[in-house]
Amino acid sequence: MGSSEYERKIASRFAGFDQDGNGFIDREDFSGAAKALIDEFGVTARSDKGQAVYIGAEAFWQGMAGIADVDGDQRVSRQEFVTGAVKRLADNPVRFAEIARPFLRAVLALADEDGNGVTLQAAERVLRTLNVPADVAAKAAAALDSEHDGRISEDETLAAFAAYYTTPEV
Repeated sequence: MGSSEYERKIASRFAGFDQDGNGFIDREDFSGAAKALIDEFGVTARSDKGQAVYIGAEAFWQGMAGIADVDGDQRVSRQEFVTGAVKRLADNPVRFAEIARPFLRAVLALADEDGNGVTLQAAERVLRTLNVPADVAAKAAAALDSEHDGRISEDETLAAFAAYYTTPEV
């Protein structure tokens, strides 16, 4: 994949983070996603699971800002995202995924309603809550289950997160 094609692919991922559609990724996008998720799964912000999602979202925002907010204005423009993400991915895609680990771990705990791992249906709910179209959410949830056991693990989720940014569009 050529450099400009790669940058176009990364730029297309920007919209997934820009939850409010204002053209920037900022703290409110992450806290808004956290609120939507805890509401979807019926927990309170003050519960252990709710707090973990908010803390994870803040850690994810801080990691994102740390790699991409070049001008220090506490928001990440599309160009900053492309530049920051491409640089990190060139260095180490797994390390880029690690900035999401606290948030992903908390969301998985939130979505694990029976204590036996996240079901494909719960993963699909998470994705739809994060504004992923229903048909894409269903396919993505199924693809996350690399072990084909009907449950999604943290390792599967992190691997998929890294792959999302490093594999060509289908």
